[in-house]
This record gives sequence, C-alpha cells and structure tokens, in this order.
Amino acid sequence: MADIIECVPNISEGRDLDKIERIVSAARGIDGCSVLGVEPDADYNRTVITIAGNPSSVQEAAYNLIQSAIENIDMTNHSGEHPRLGVVDVCPFVPLEGVSMDDCTRYAQDLAERVANDFSVPTFLYGYSATHADRFLLSTLRKGQYEGLENRLNGGDTKHSENTRLPDFGPQKWDDVVAKSGGITIGSRDILVAYNVNVDESDAKISKIIGSMVRSSGRLIKRGEKRTRIPGMLSKVQGMGVTMESNNISQVSMNLLDIDSCPLHIAFEACRAIAGDHGVELLGSELVGLVPLKVMTDAGLWFCDNTEENDEIALVNSAIKGLGLEYLEPFDADNRIIEWALKGGE
Repeated sequence: MADIIECVPNISEGRDLDKIERIVSAARGIDGCSVLGVEPDADYNRTVITIAGNPSSVQEAAYNLIQSAIENIDMTNHSGEHPRLGVVDVCPFVPLEGVSMDDCTRYAQDLAERVANDFSVPTFLYGYSATHADRFLLSTLRKGQYEGLENRLNGGDTKHSENTRLPDFGPQKWDDVVAKSGGITIGSRDILVAYNVNVDESDAKISKIIGSMVRSSGRLIKRGEKRTRIPGMLSKVQGMGVTMESNNISQVSMNLLDIDSCPLHIAFEACRAIAGDHGVELLGSELVGLVPLKVMTDAGLWFCDNTEENDEIALVNSAIKGLGLEYLEPFDADNRIIEWALKGGE
C-alpha cells in the first residue's frame, strides 16, 4: 500500500441525512481513493468522514466534498454541541504509507488556496501546515467559533492575537458568502483518535469535571485578578464534557493527539477512576472515525486475561468489550480499523 494518505473532513451537519449524503457523494467515484467512513452525530450536529487512497485522488475528493458542503450548509442556521468555525470545520491530511508529513503539508496548502480562490471563503492552515507557531492548534484558530468570526474579520474585539486573527487565504472581511460558509480549516497532522467516553448522567456535571482533569491543558484557576493553570493528568489530550440529550447521558469528548503517549485504555481508565470518585459509572465509550489496528490491539492487551495473546482478532474483540464500544451502536471492526477497511476496499 504505497503512497496512501488519509483525509478526515468534519462537516457541520449531523442531522439531515439527505444533505449529508449529497455532500459525501461528491467525494465518491474518484479512482484511487475510497470513502471509508461516514459518522453523523445529531447532538454535535457534525459528521466525520474518512477518505483514504493515493494523494492526488484524496485531495480531489476533499475538494469536491468541500464544494458540496459550501453549497448545502448554511452556517447562519447552524447549532450544535461541538465547537465549529464553518461548514467544513476541519479537513486534515494524514500520512499513512509512503508519504511524508511534508507531502501532506503541501496537499493541505494547495487545497486551502484553491478553495479560497474558487469559492471566496476564508481558509486557515493548522497543524504542520500552520504558517505561524501560534496557529498550530485547531482549538486556537477556532476560538470564538463561528459566532465570533464576523467581529474577528472586521477588526473588532476578539480572543485572537494578530498572529491568529486572519485567514491564510481568501476574504478578510465579512460578507454574505462568508456568513453562509464560515471559515474552513485545512491542515496536516499525525494520526488523531477522536474518542468519547460515556458517563451515566444527563447534565454533564461530572463529565465536565473529568474533561478538565484529564486534558493536558488542565484547569485555569482564578484568584481575584490572578490566573494560573494546573496541568491535567494525560499527555497530548484535548477534552471537554458535553451532554447527549438523544441518549440521556453525557460524554467526555476527547482528542488523543498522540496514541503512544496516551493509549485508549489509559484515557478510558482515567475517566473511570475520576467518575468513580464522584459516585458515577461509565457506560462504555465510542470511537469517532477510523483507527489504526495498533490502537485496538494495544487496548486489547490491557483488557485481555491472557497476557500472551497475540491473535489480532482476539485482541480487537477484547478491546471492543473492555472499552464498551458497542454501548451506543454496533462496532464493525472490518470497517472501523483503517488497515482492515482498506483491504476491504481493494
């Protein structure tokens, strides 16, 4: 599988299935790549799409998807639990086989410039594609979200410094086109695992506490005019607590930025320990998007009773059971593990 990249666009629509299908269909039918996953979430009002294949094909599929999202989504009517900046909140390129991070950075830069020029929307570069160190984190570029973008572009008071205020390409003033599309963030990054732990509560009170304790940035402590930050428990983890009204539960929604620094089972066990301290139980967890096989086998080794188990299928099944990945819906490993999904698409 030489020269394979992954692209994981997150679109700001998770409720209108017909609209989602129109957008995703624009990325299908391109020789050399496949749409491996489509995961809508009504509470977040967001859909995670996974595309993989040869670089030029994946880049073209991403362009088509972004064009369709711009045509089909109106941010002036959007609301949801998940932070977002525009119709395609983020579109990262990830090297998998035979491709370097520098290659993915060029794909991201080319796509961001093309989208801005063709559709007159502001595009931002993040991750390894960032044009300034302050622009590396998606969360930094997304401060103020869509609702703060008009003020940000028009030079008003904002949470942004001059290093992060403006887009890298496209219009730098608010108009009707930008109002409909919002901002689109494109970049290159390492493999990221989006992982949500389910908490048996409806109001996210404990989930928010857990999120603030496990995330690497920790908690901001205030004492009068003084501010200090206490680091969190886990390395290279972003996290927050949110409600899931459709299931009458809450979640600790996390991005695991380096799965070697913080494997799935460590994130799960940290959340379980804190929840237990507050008299609340976990109700399994869920993965968003596709994951590498190693992520699942490493978790399987933790939960498996046989410490010498080396069968991949057995380890994956142990991970599914131990992490409670089927609490909300069935977990189809053949289509959720990148290596297995790519083999199925050959």
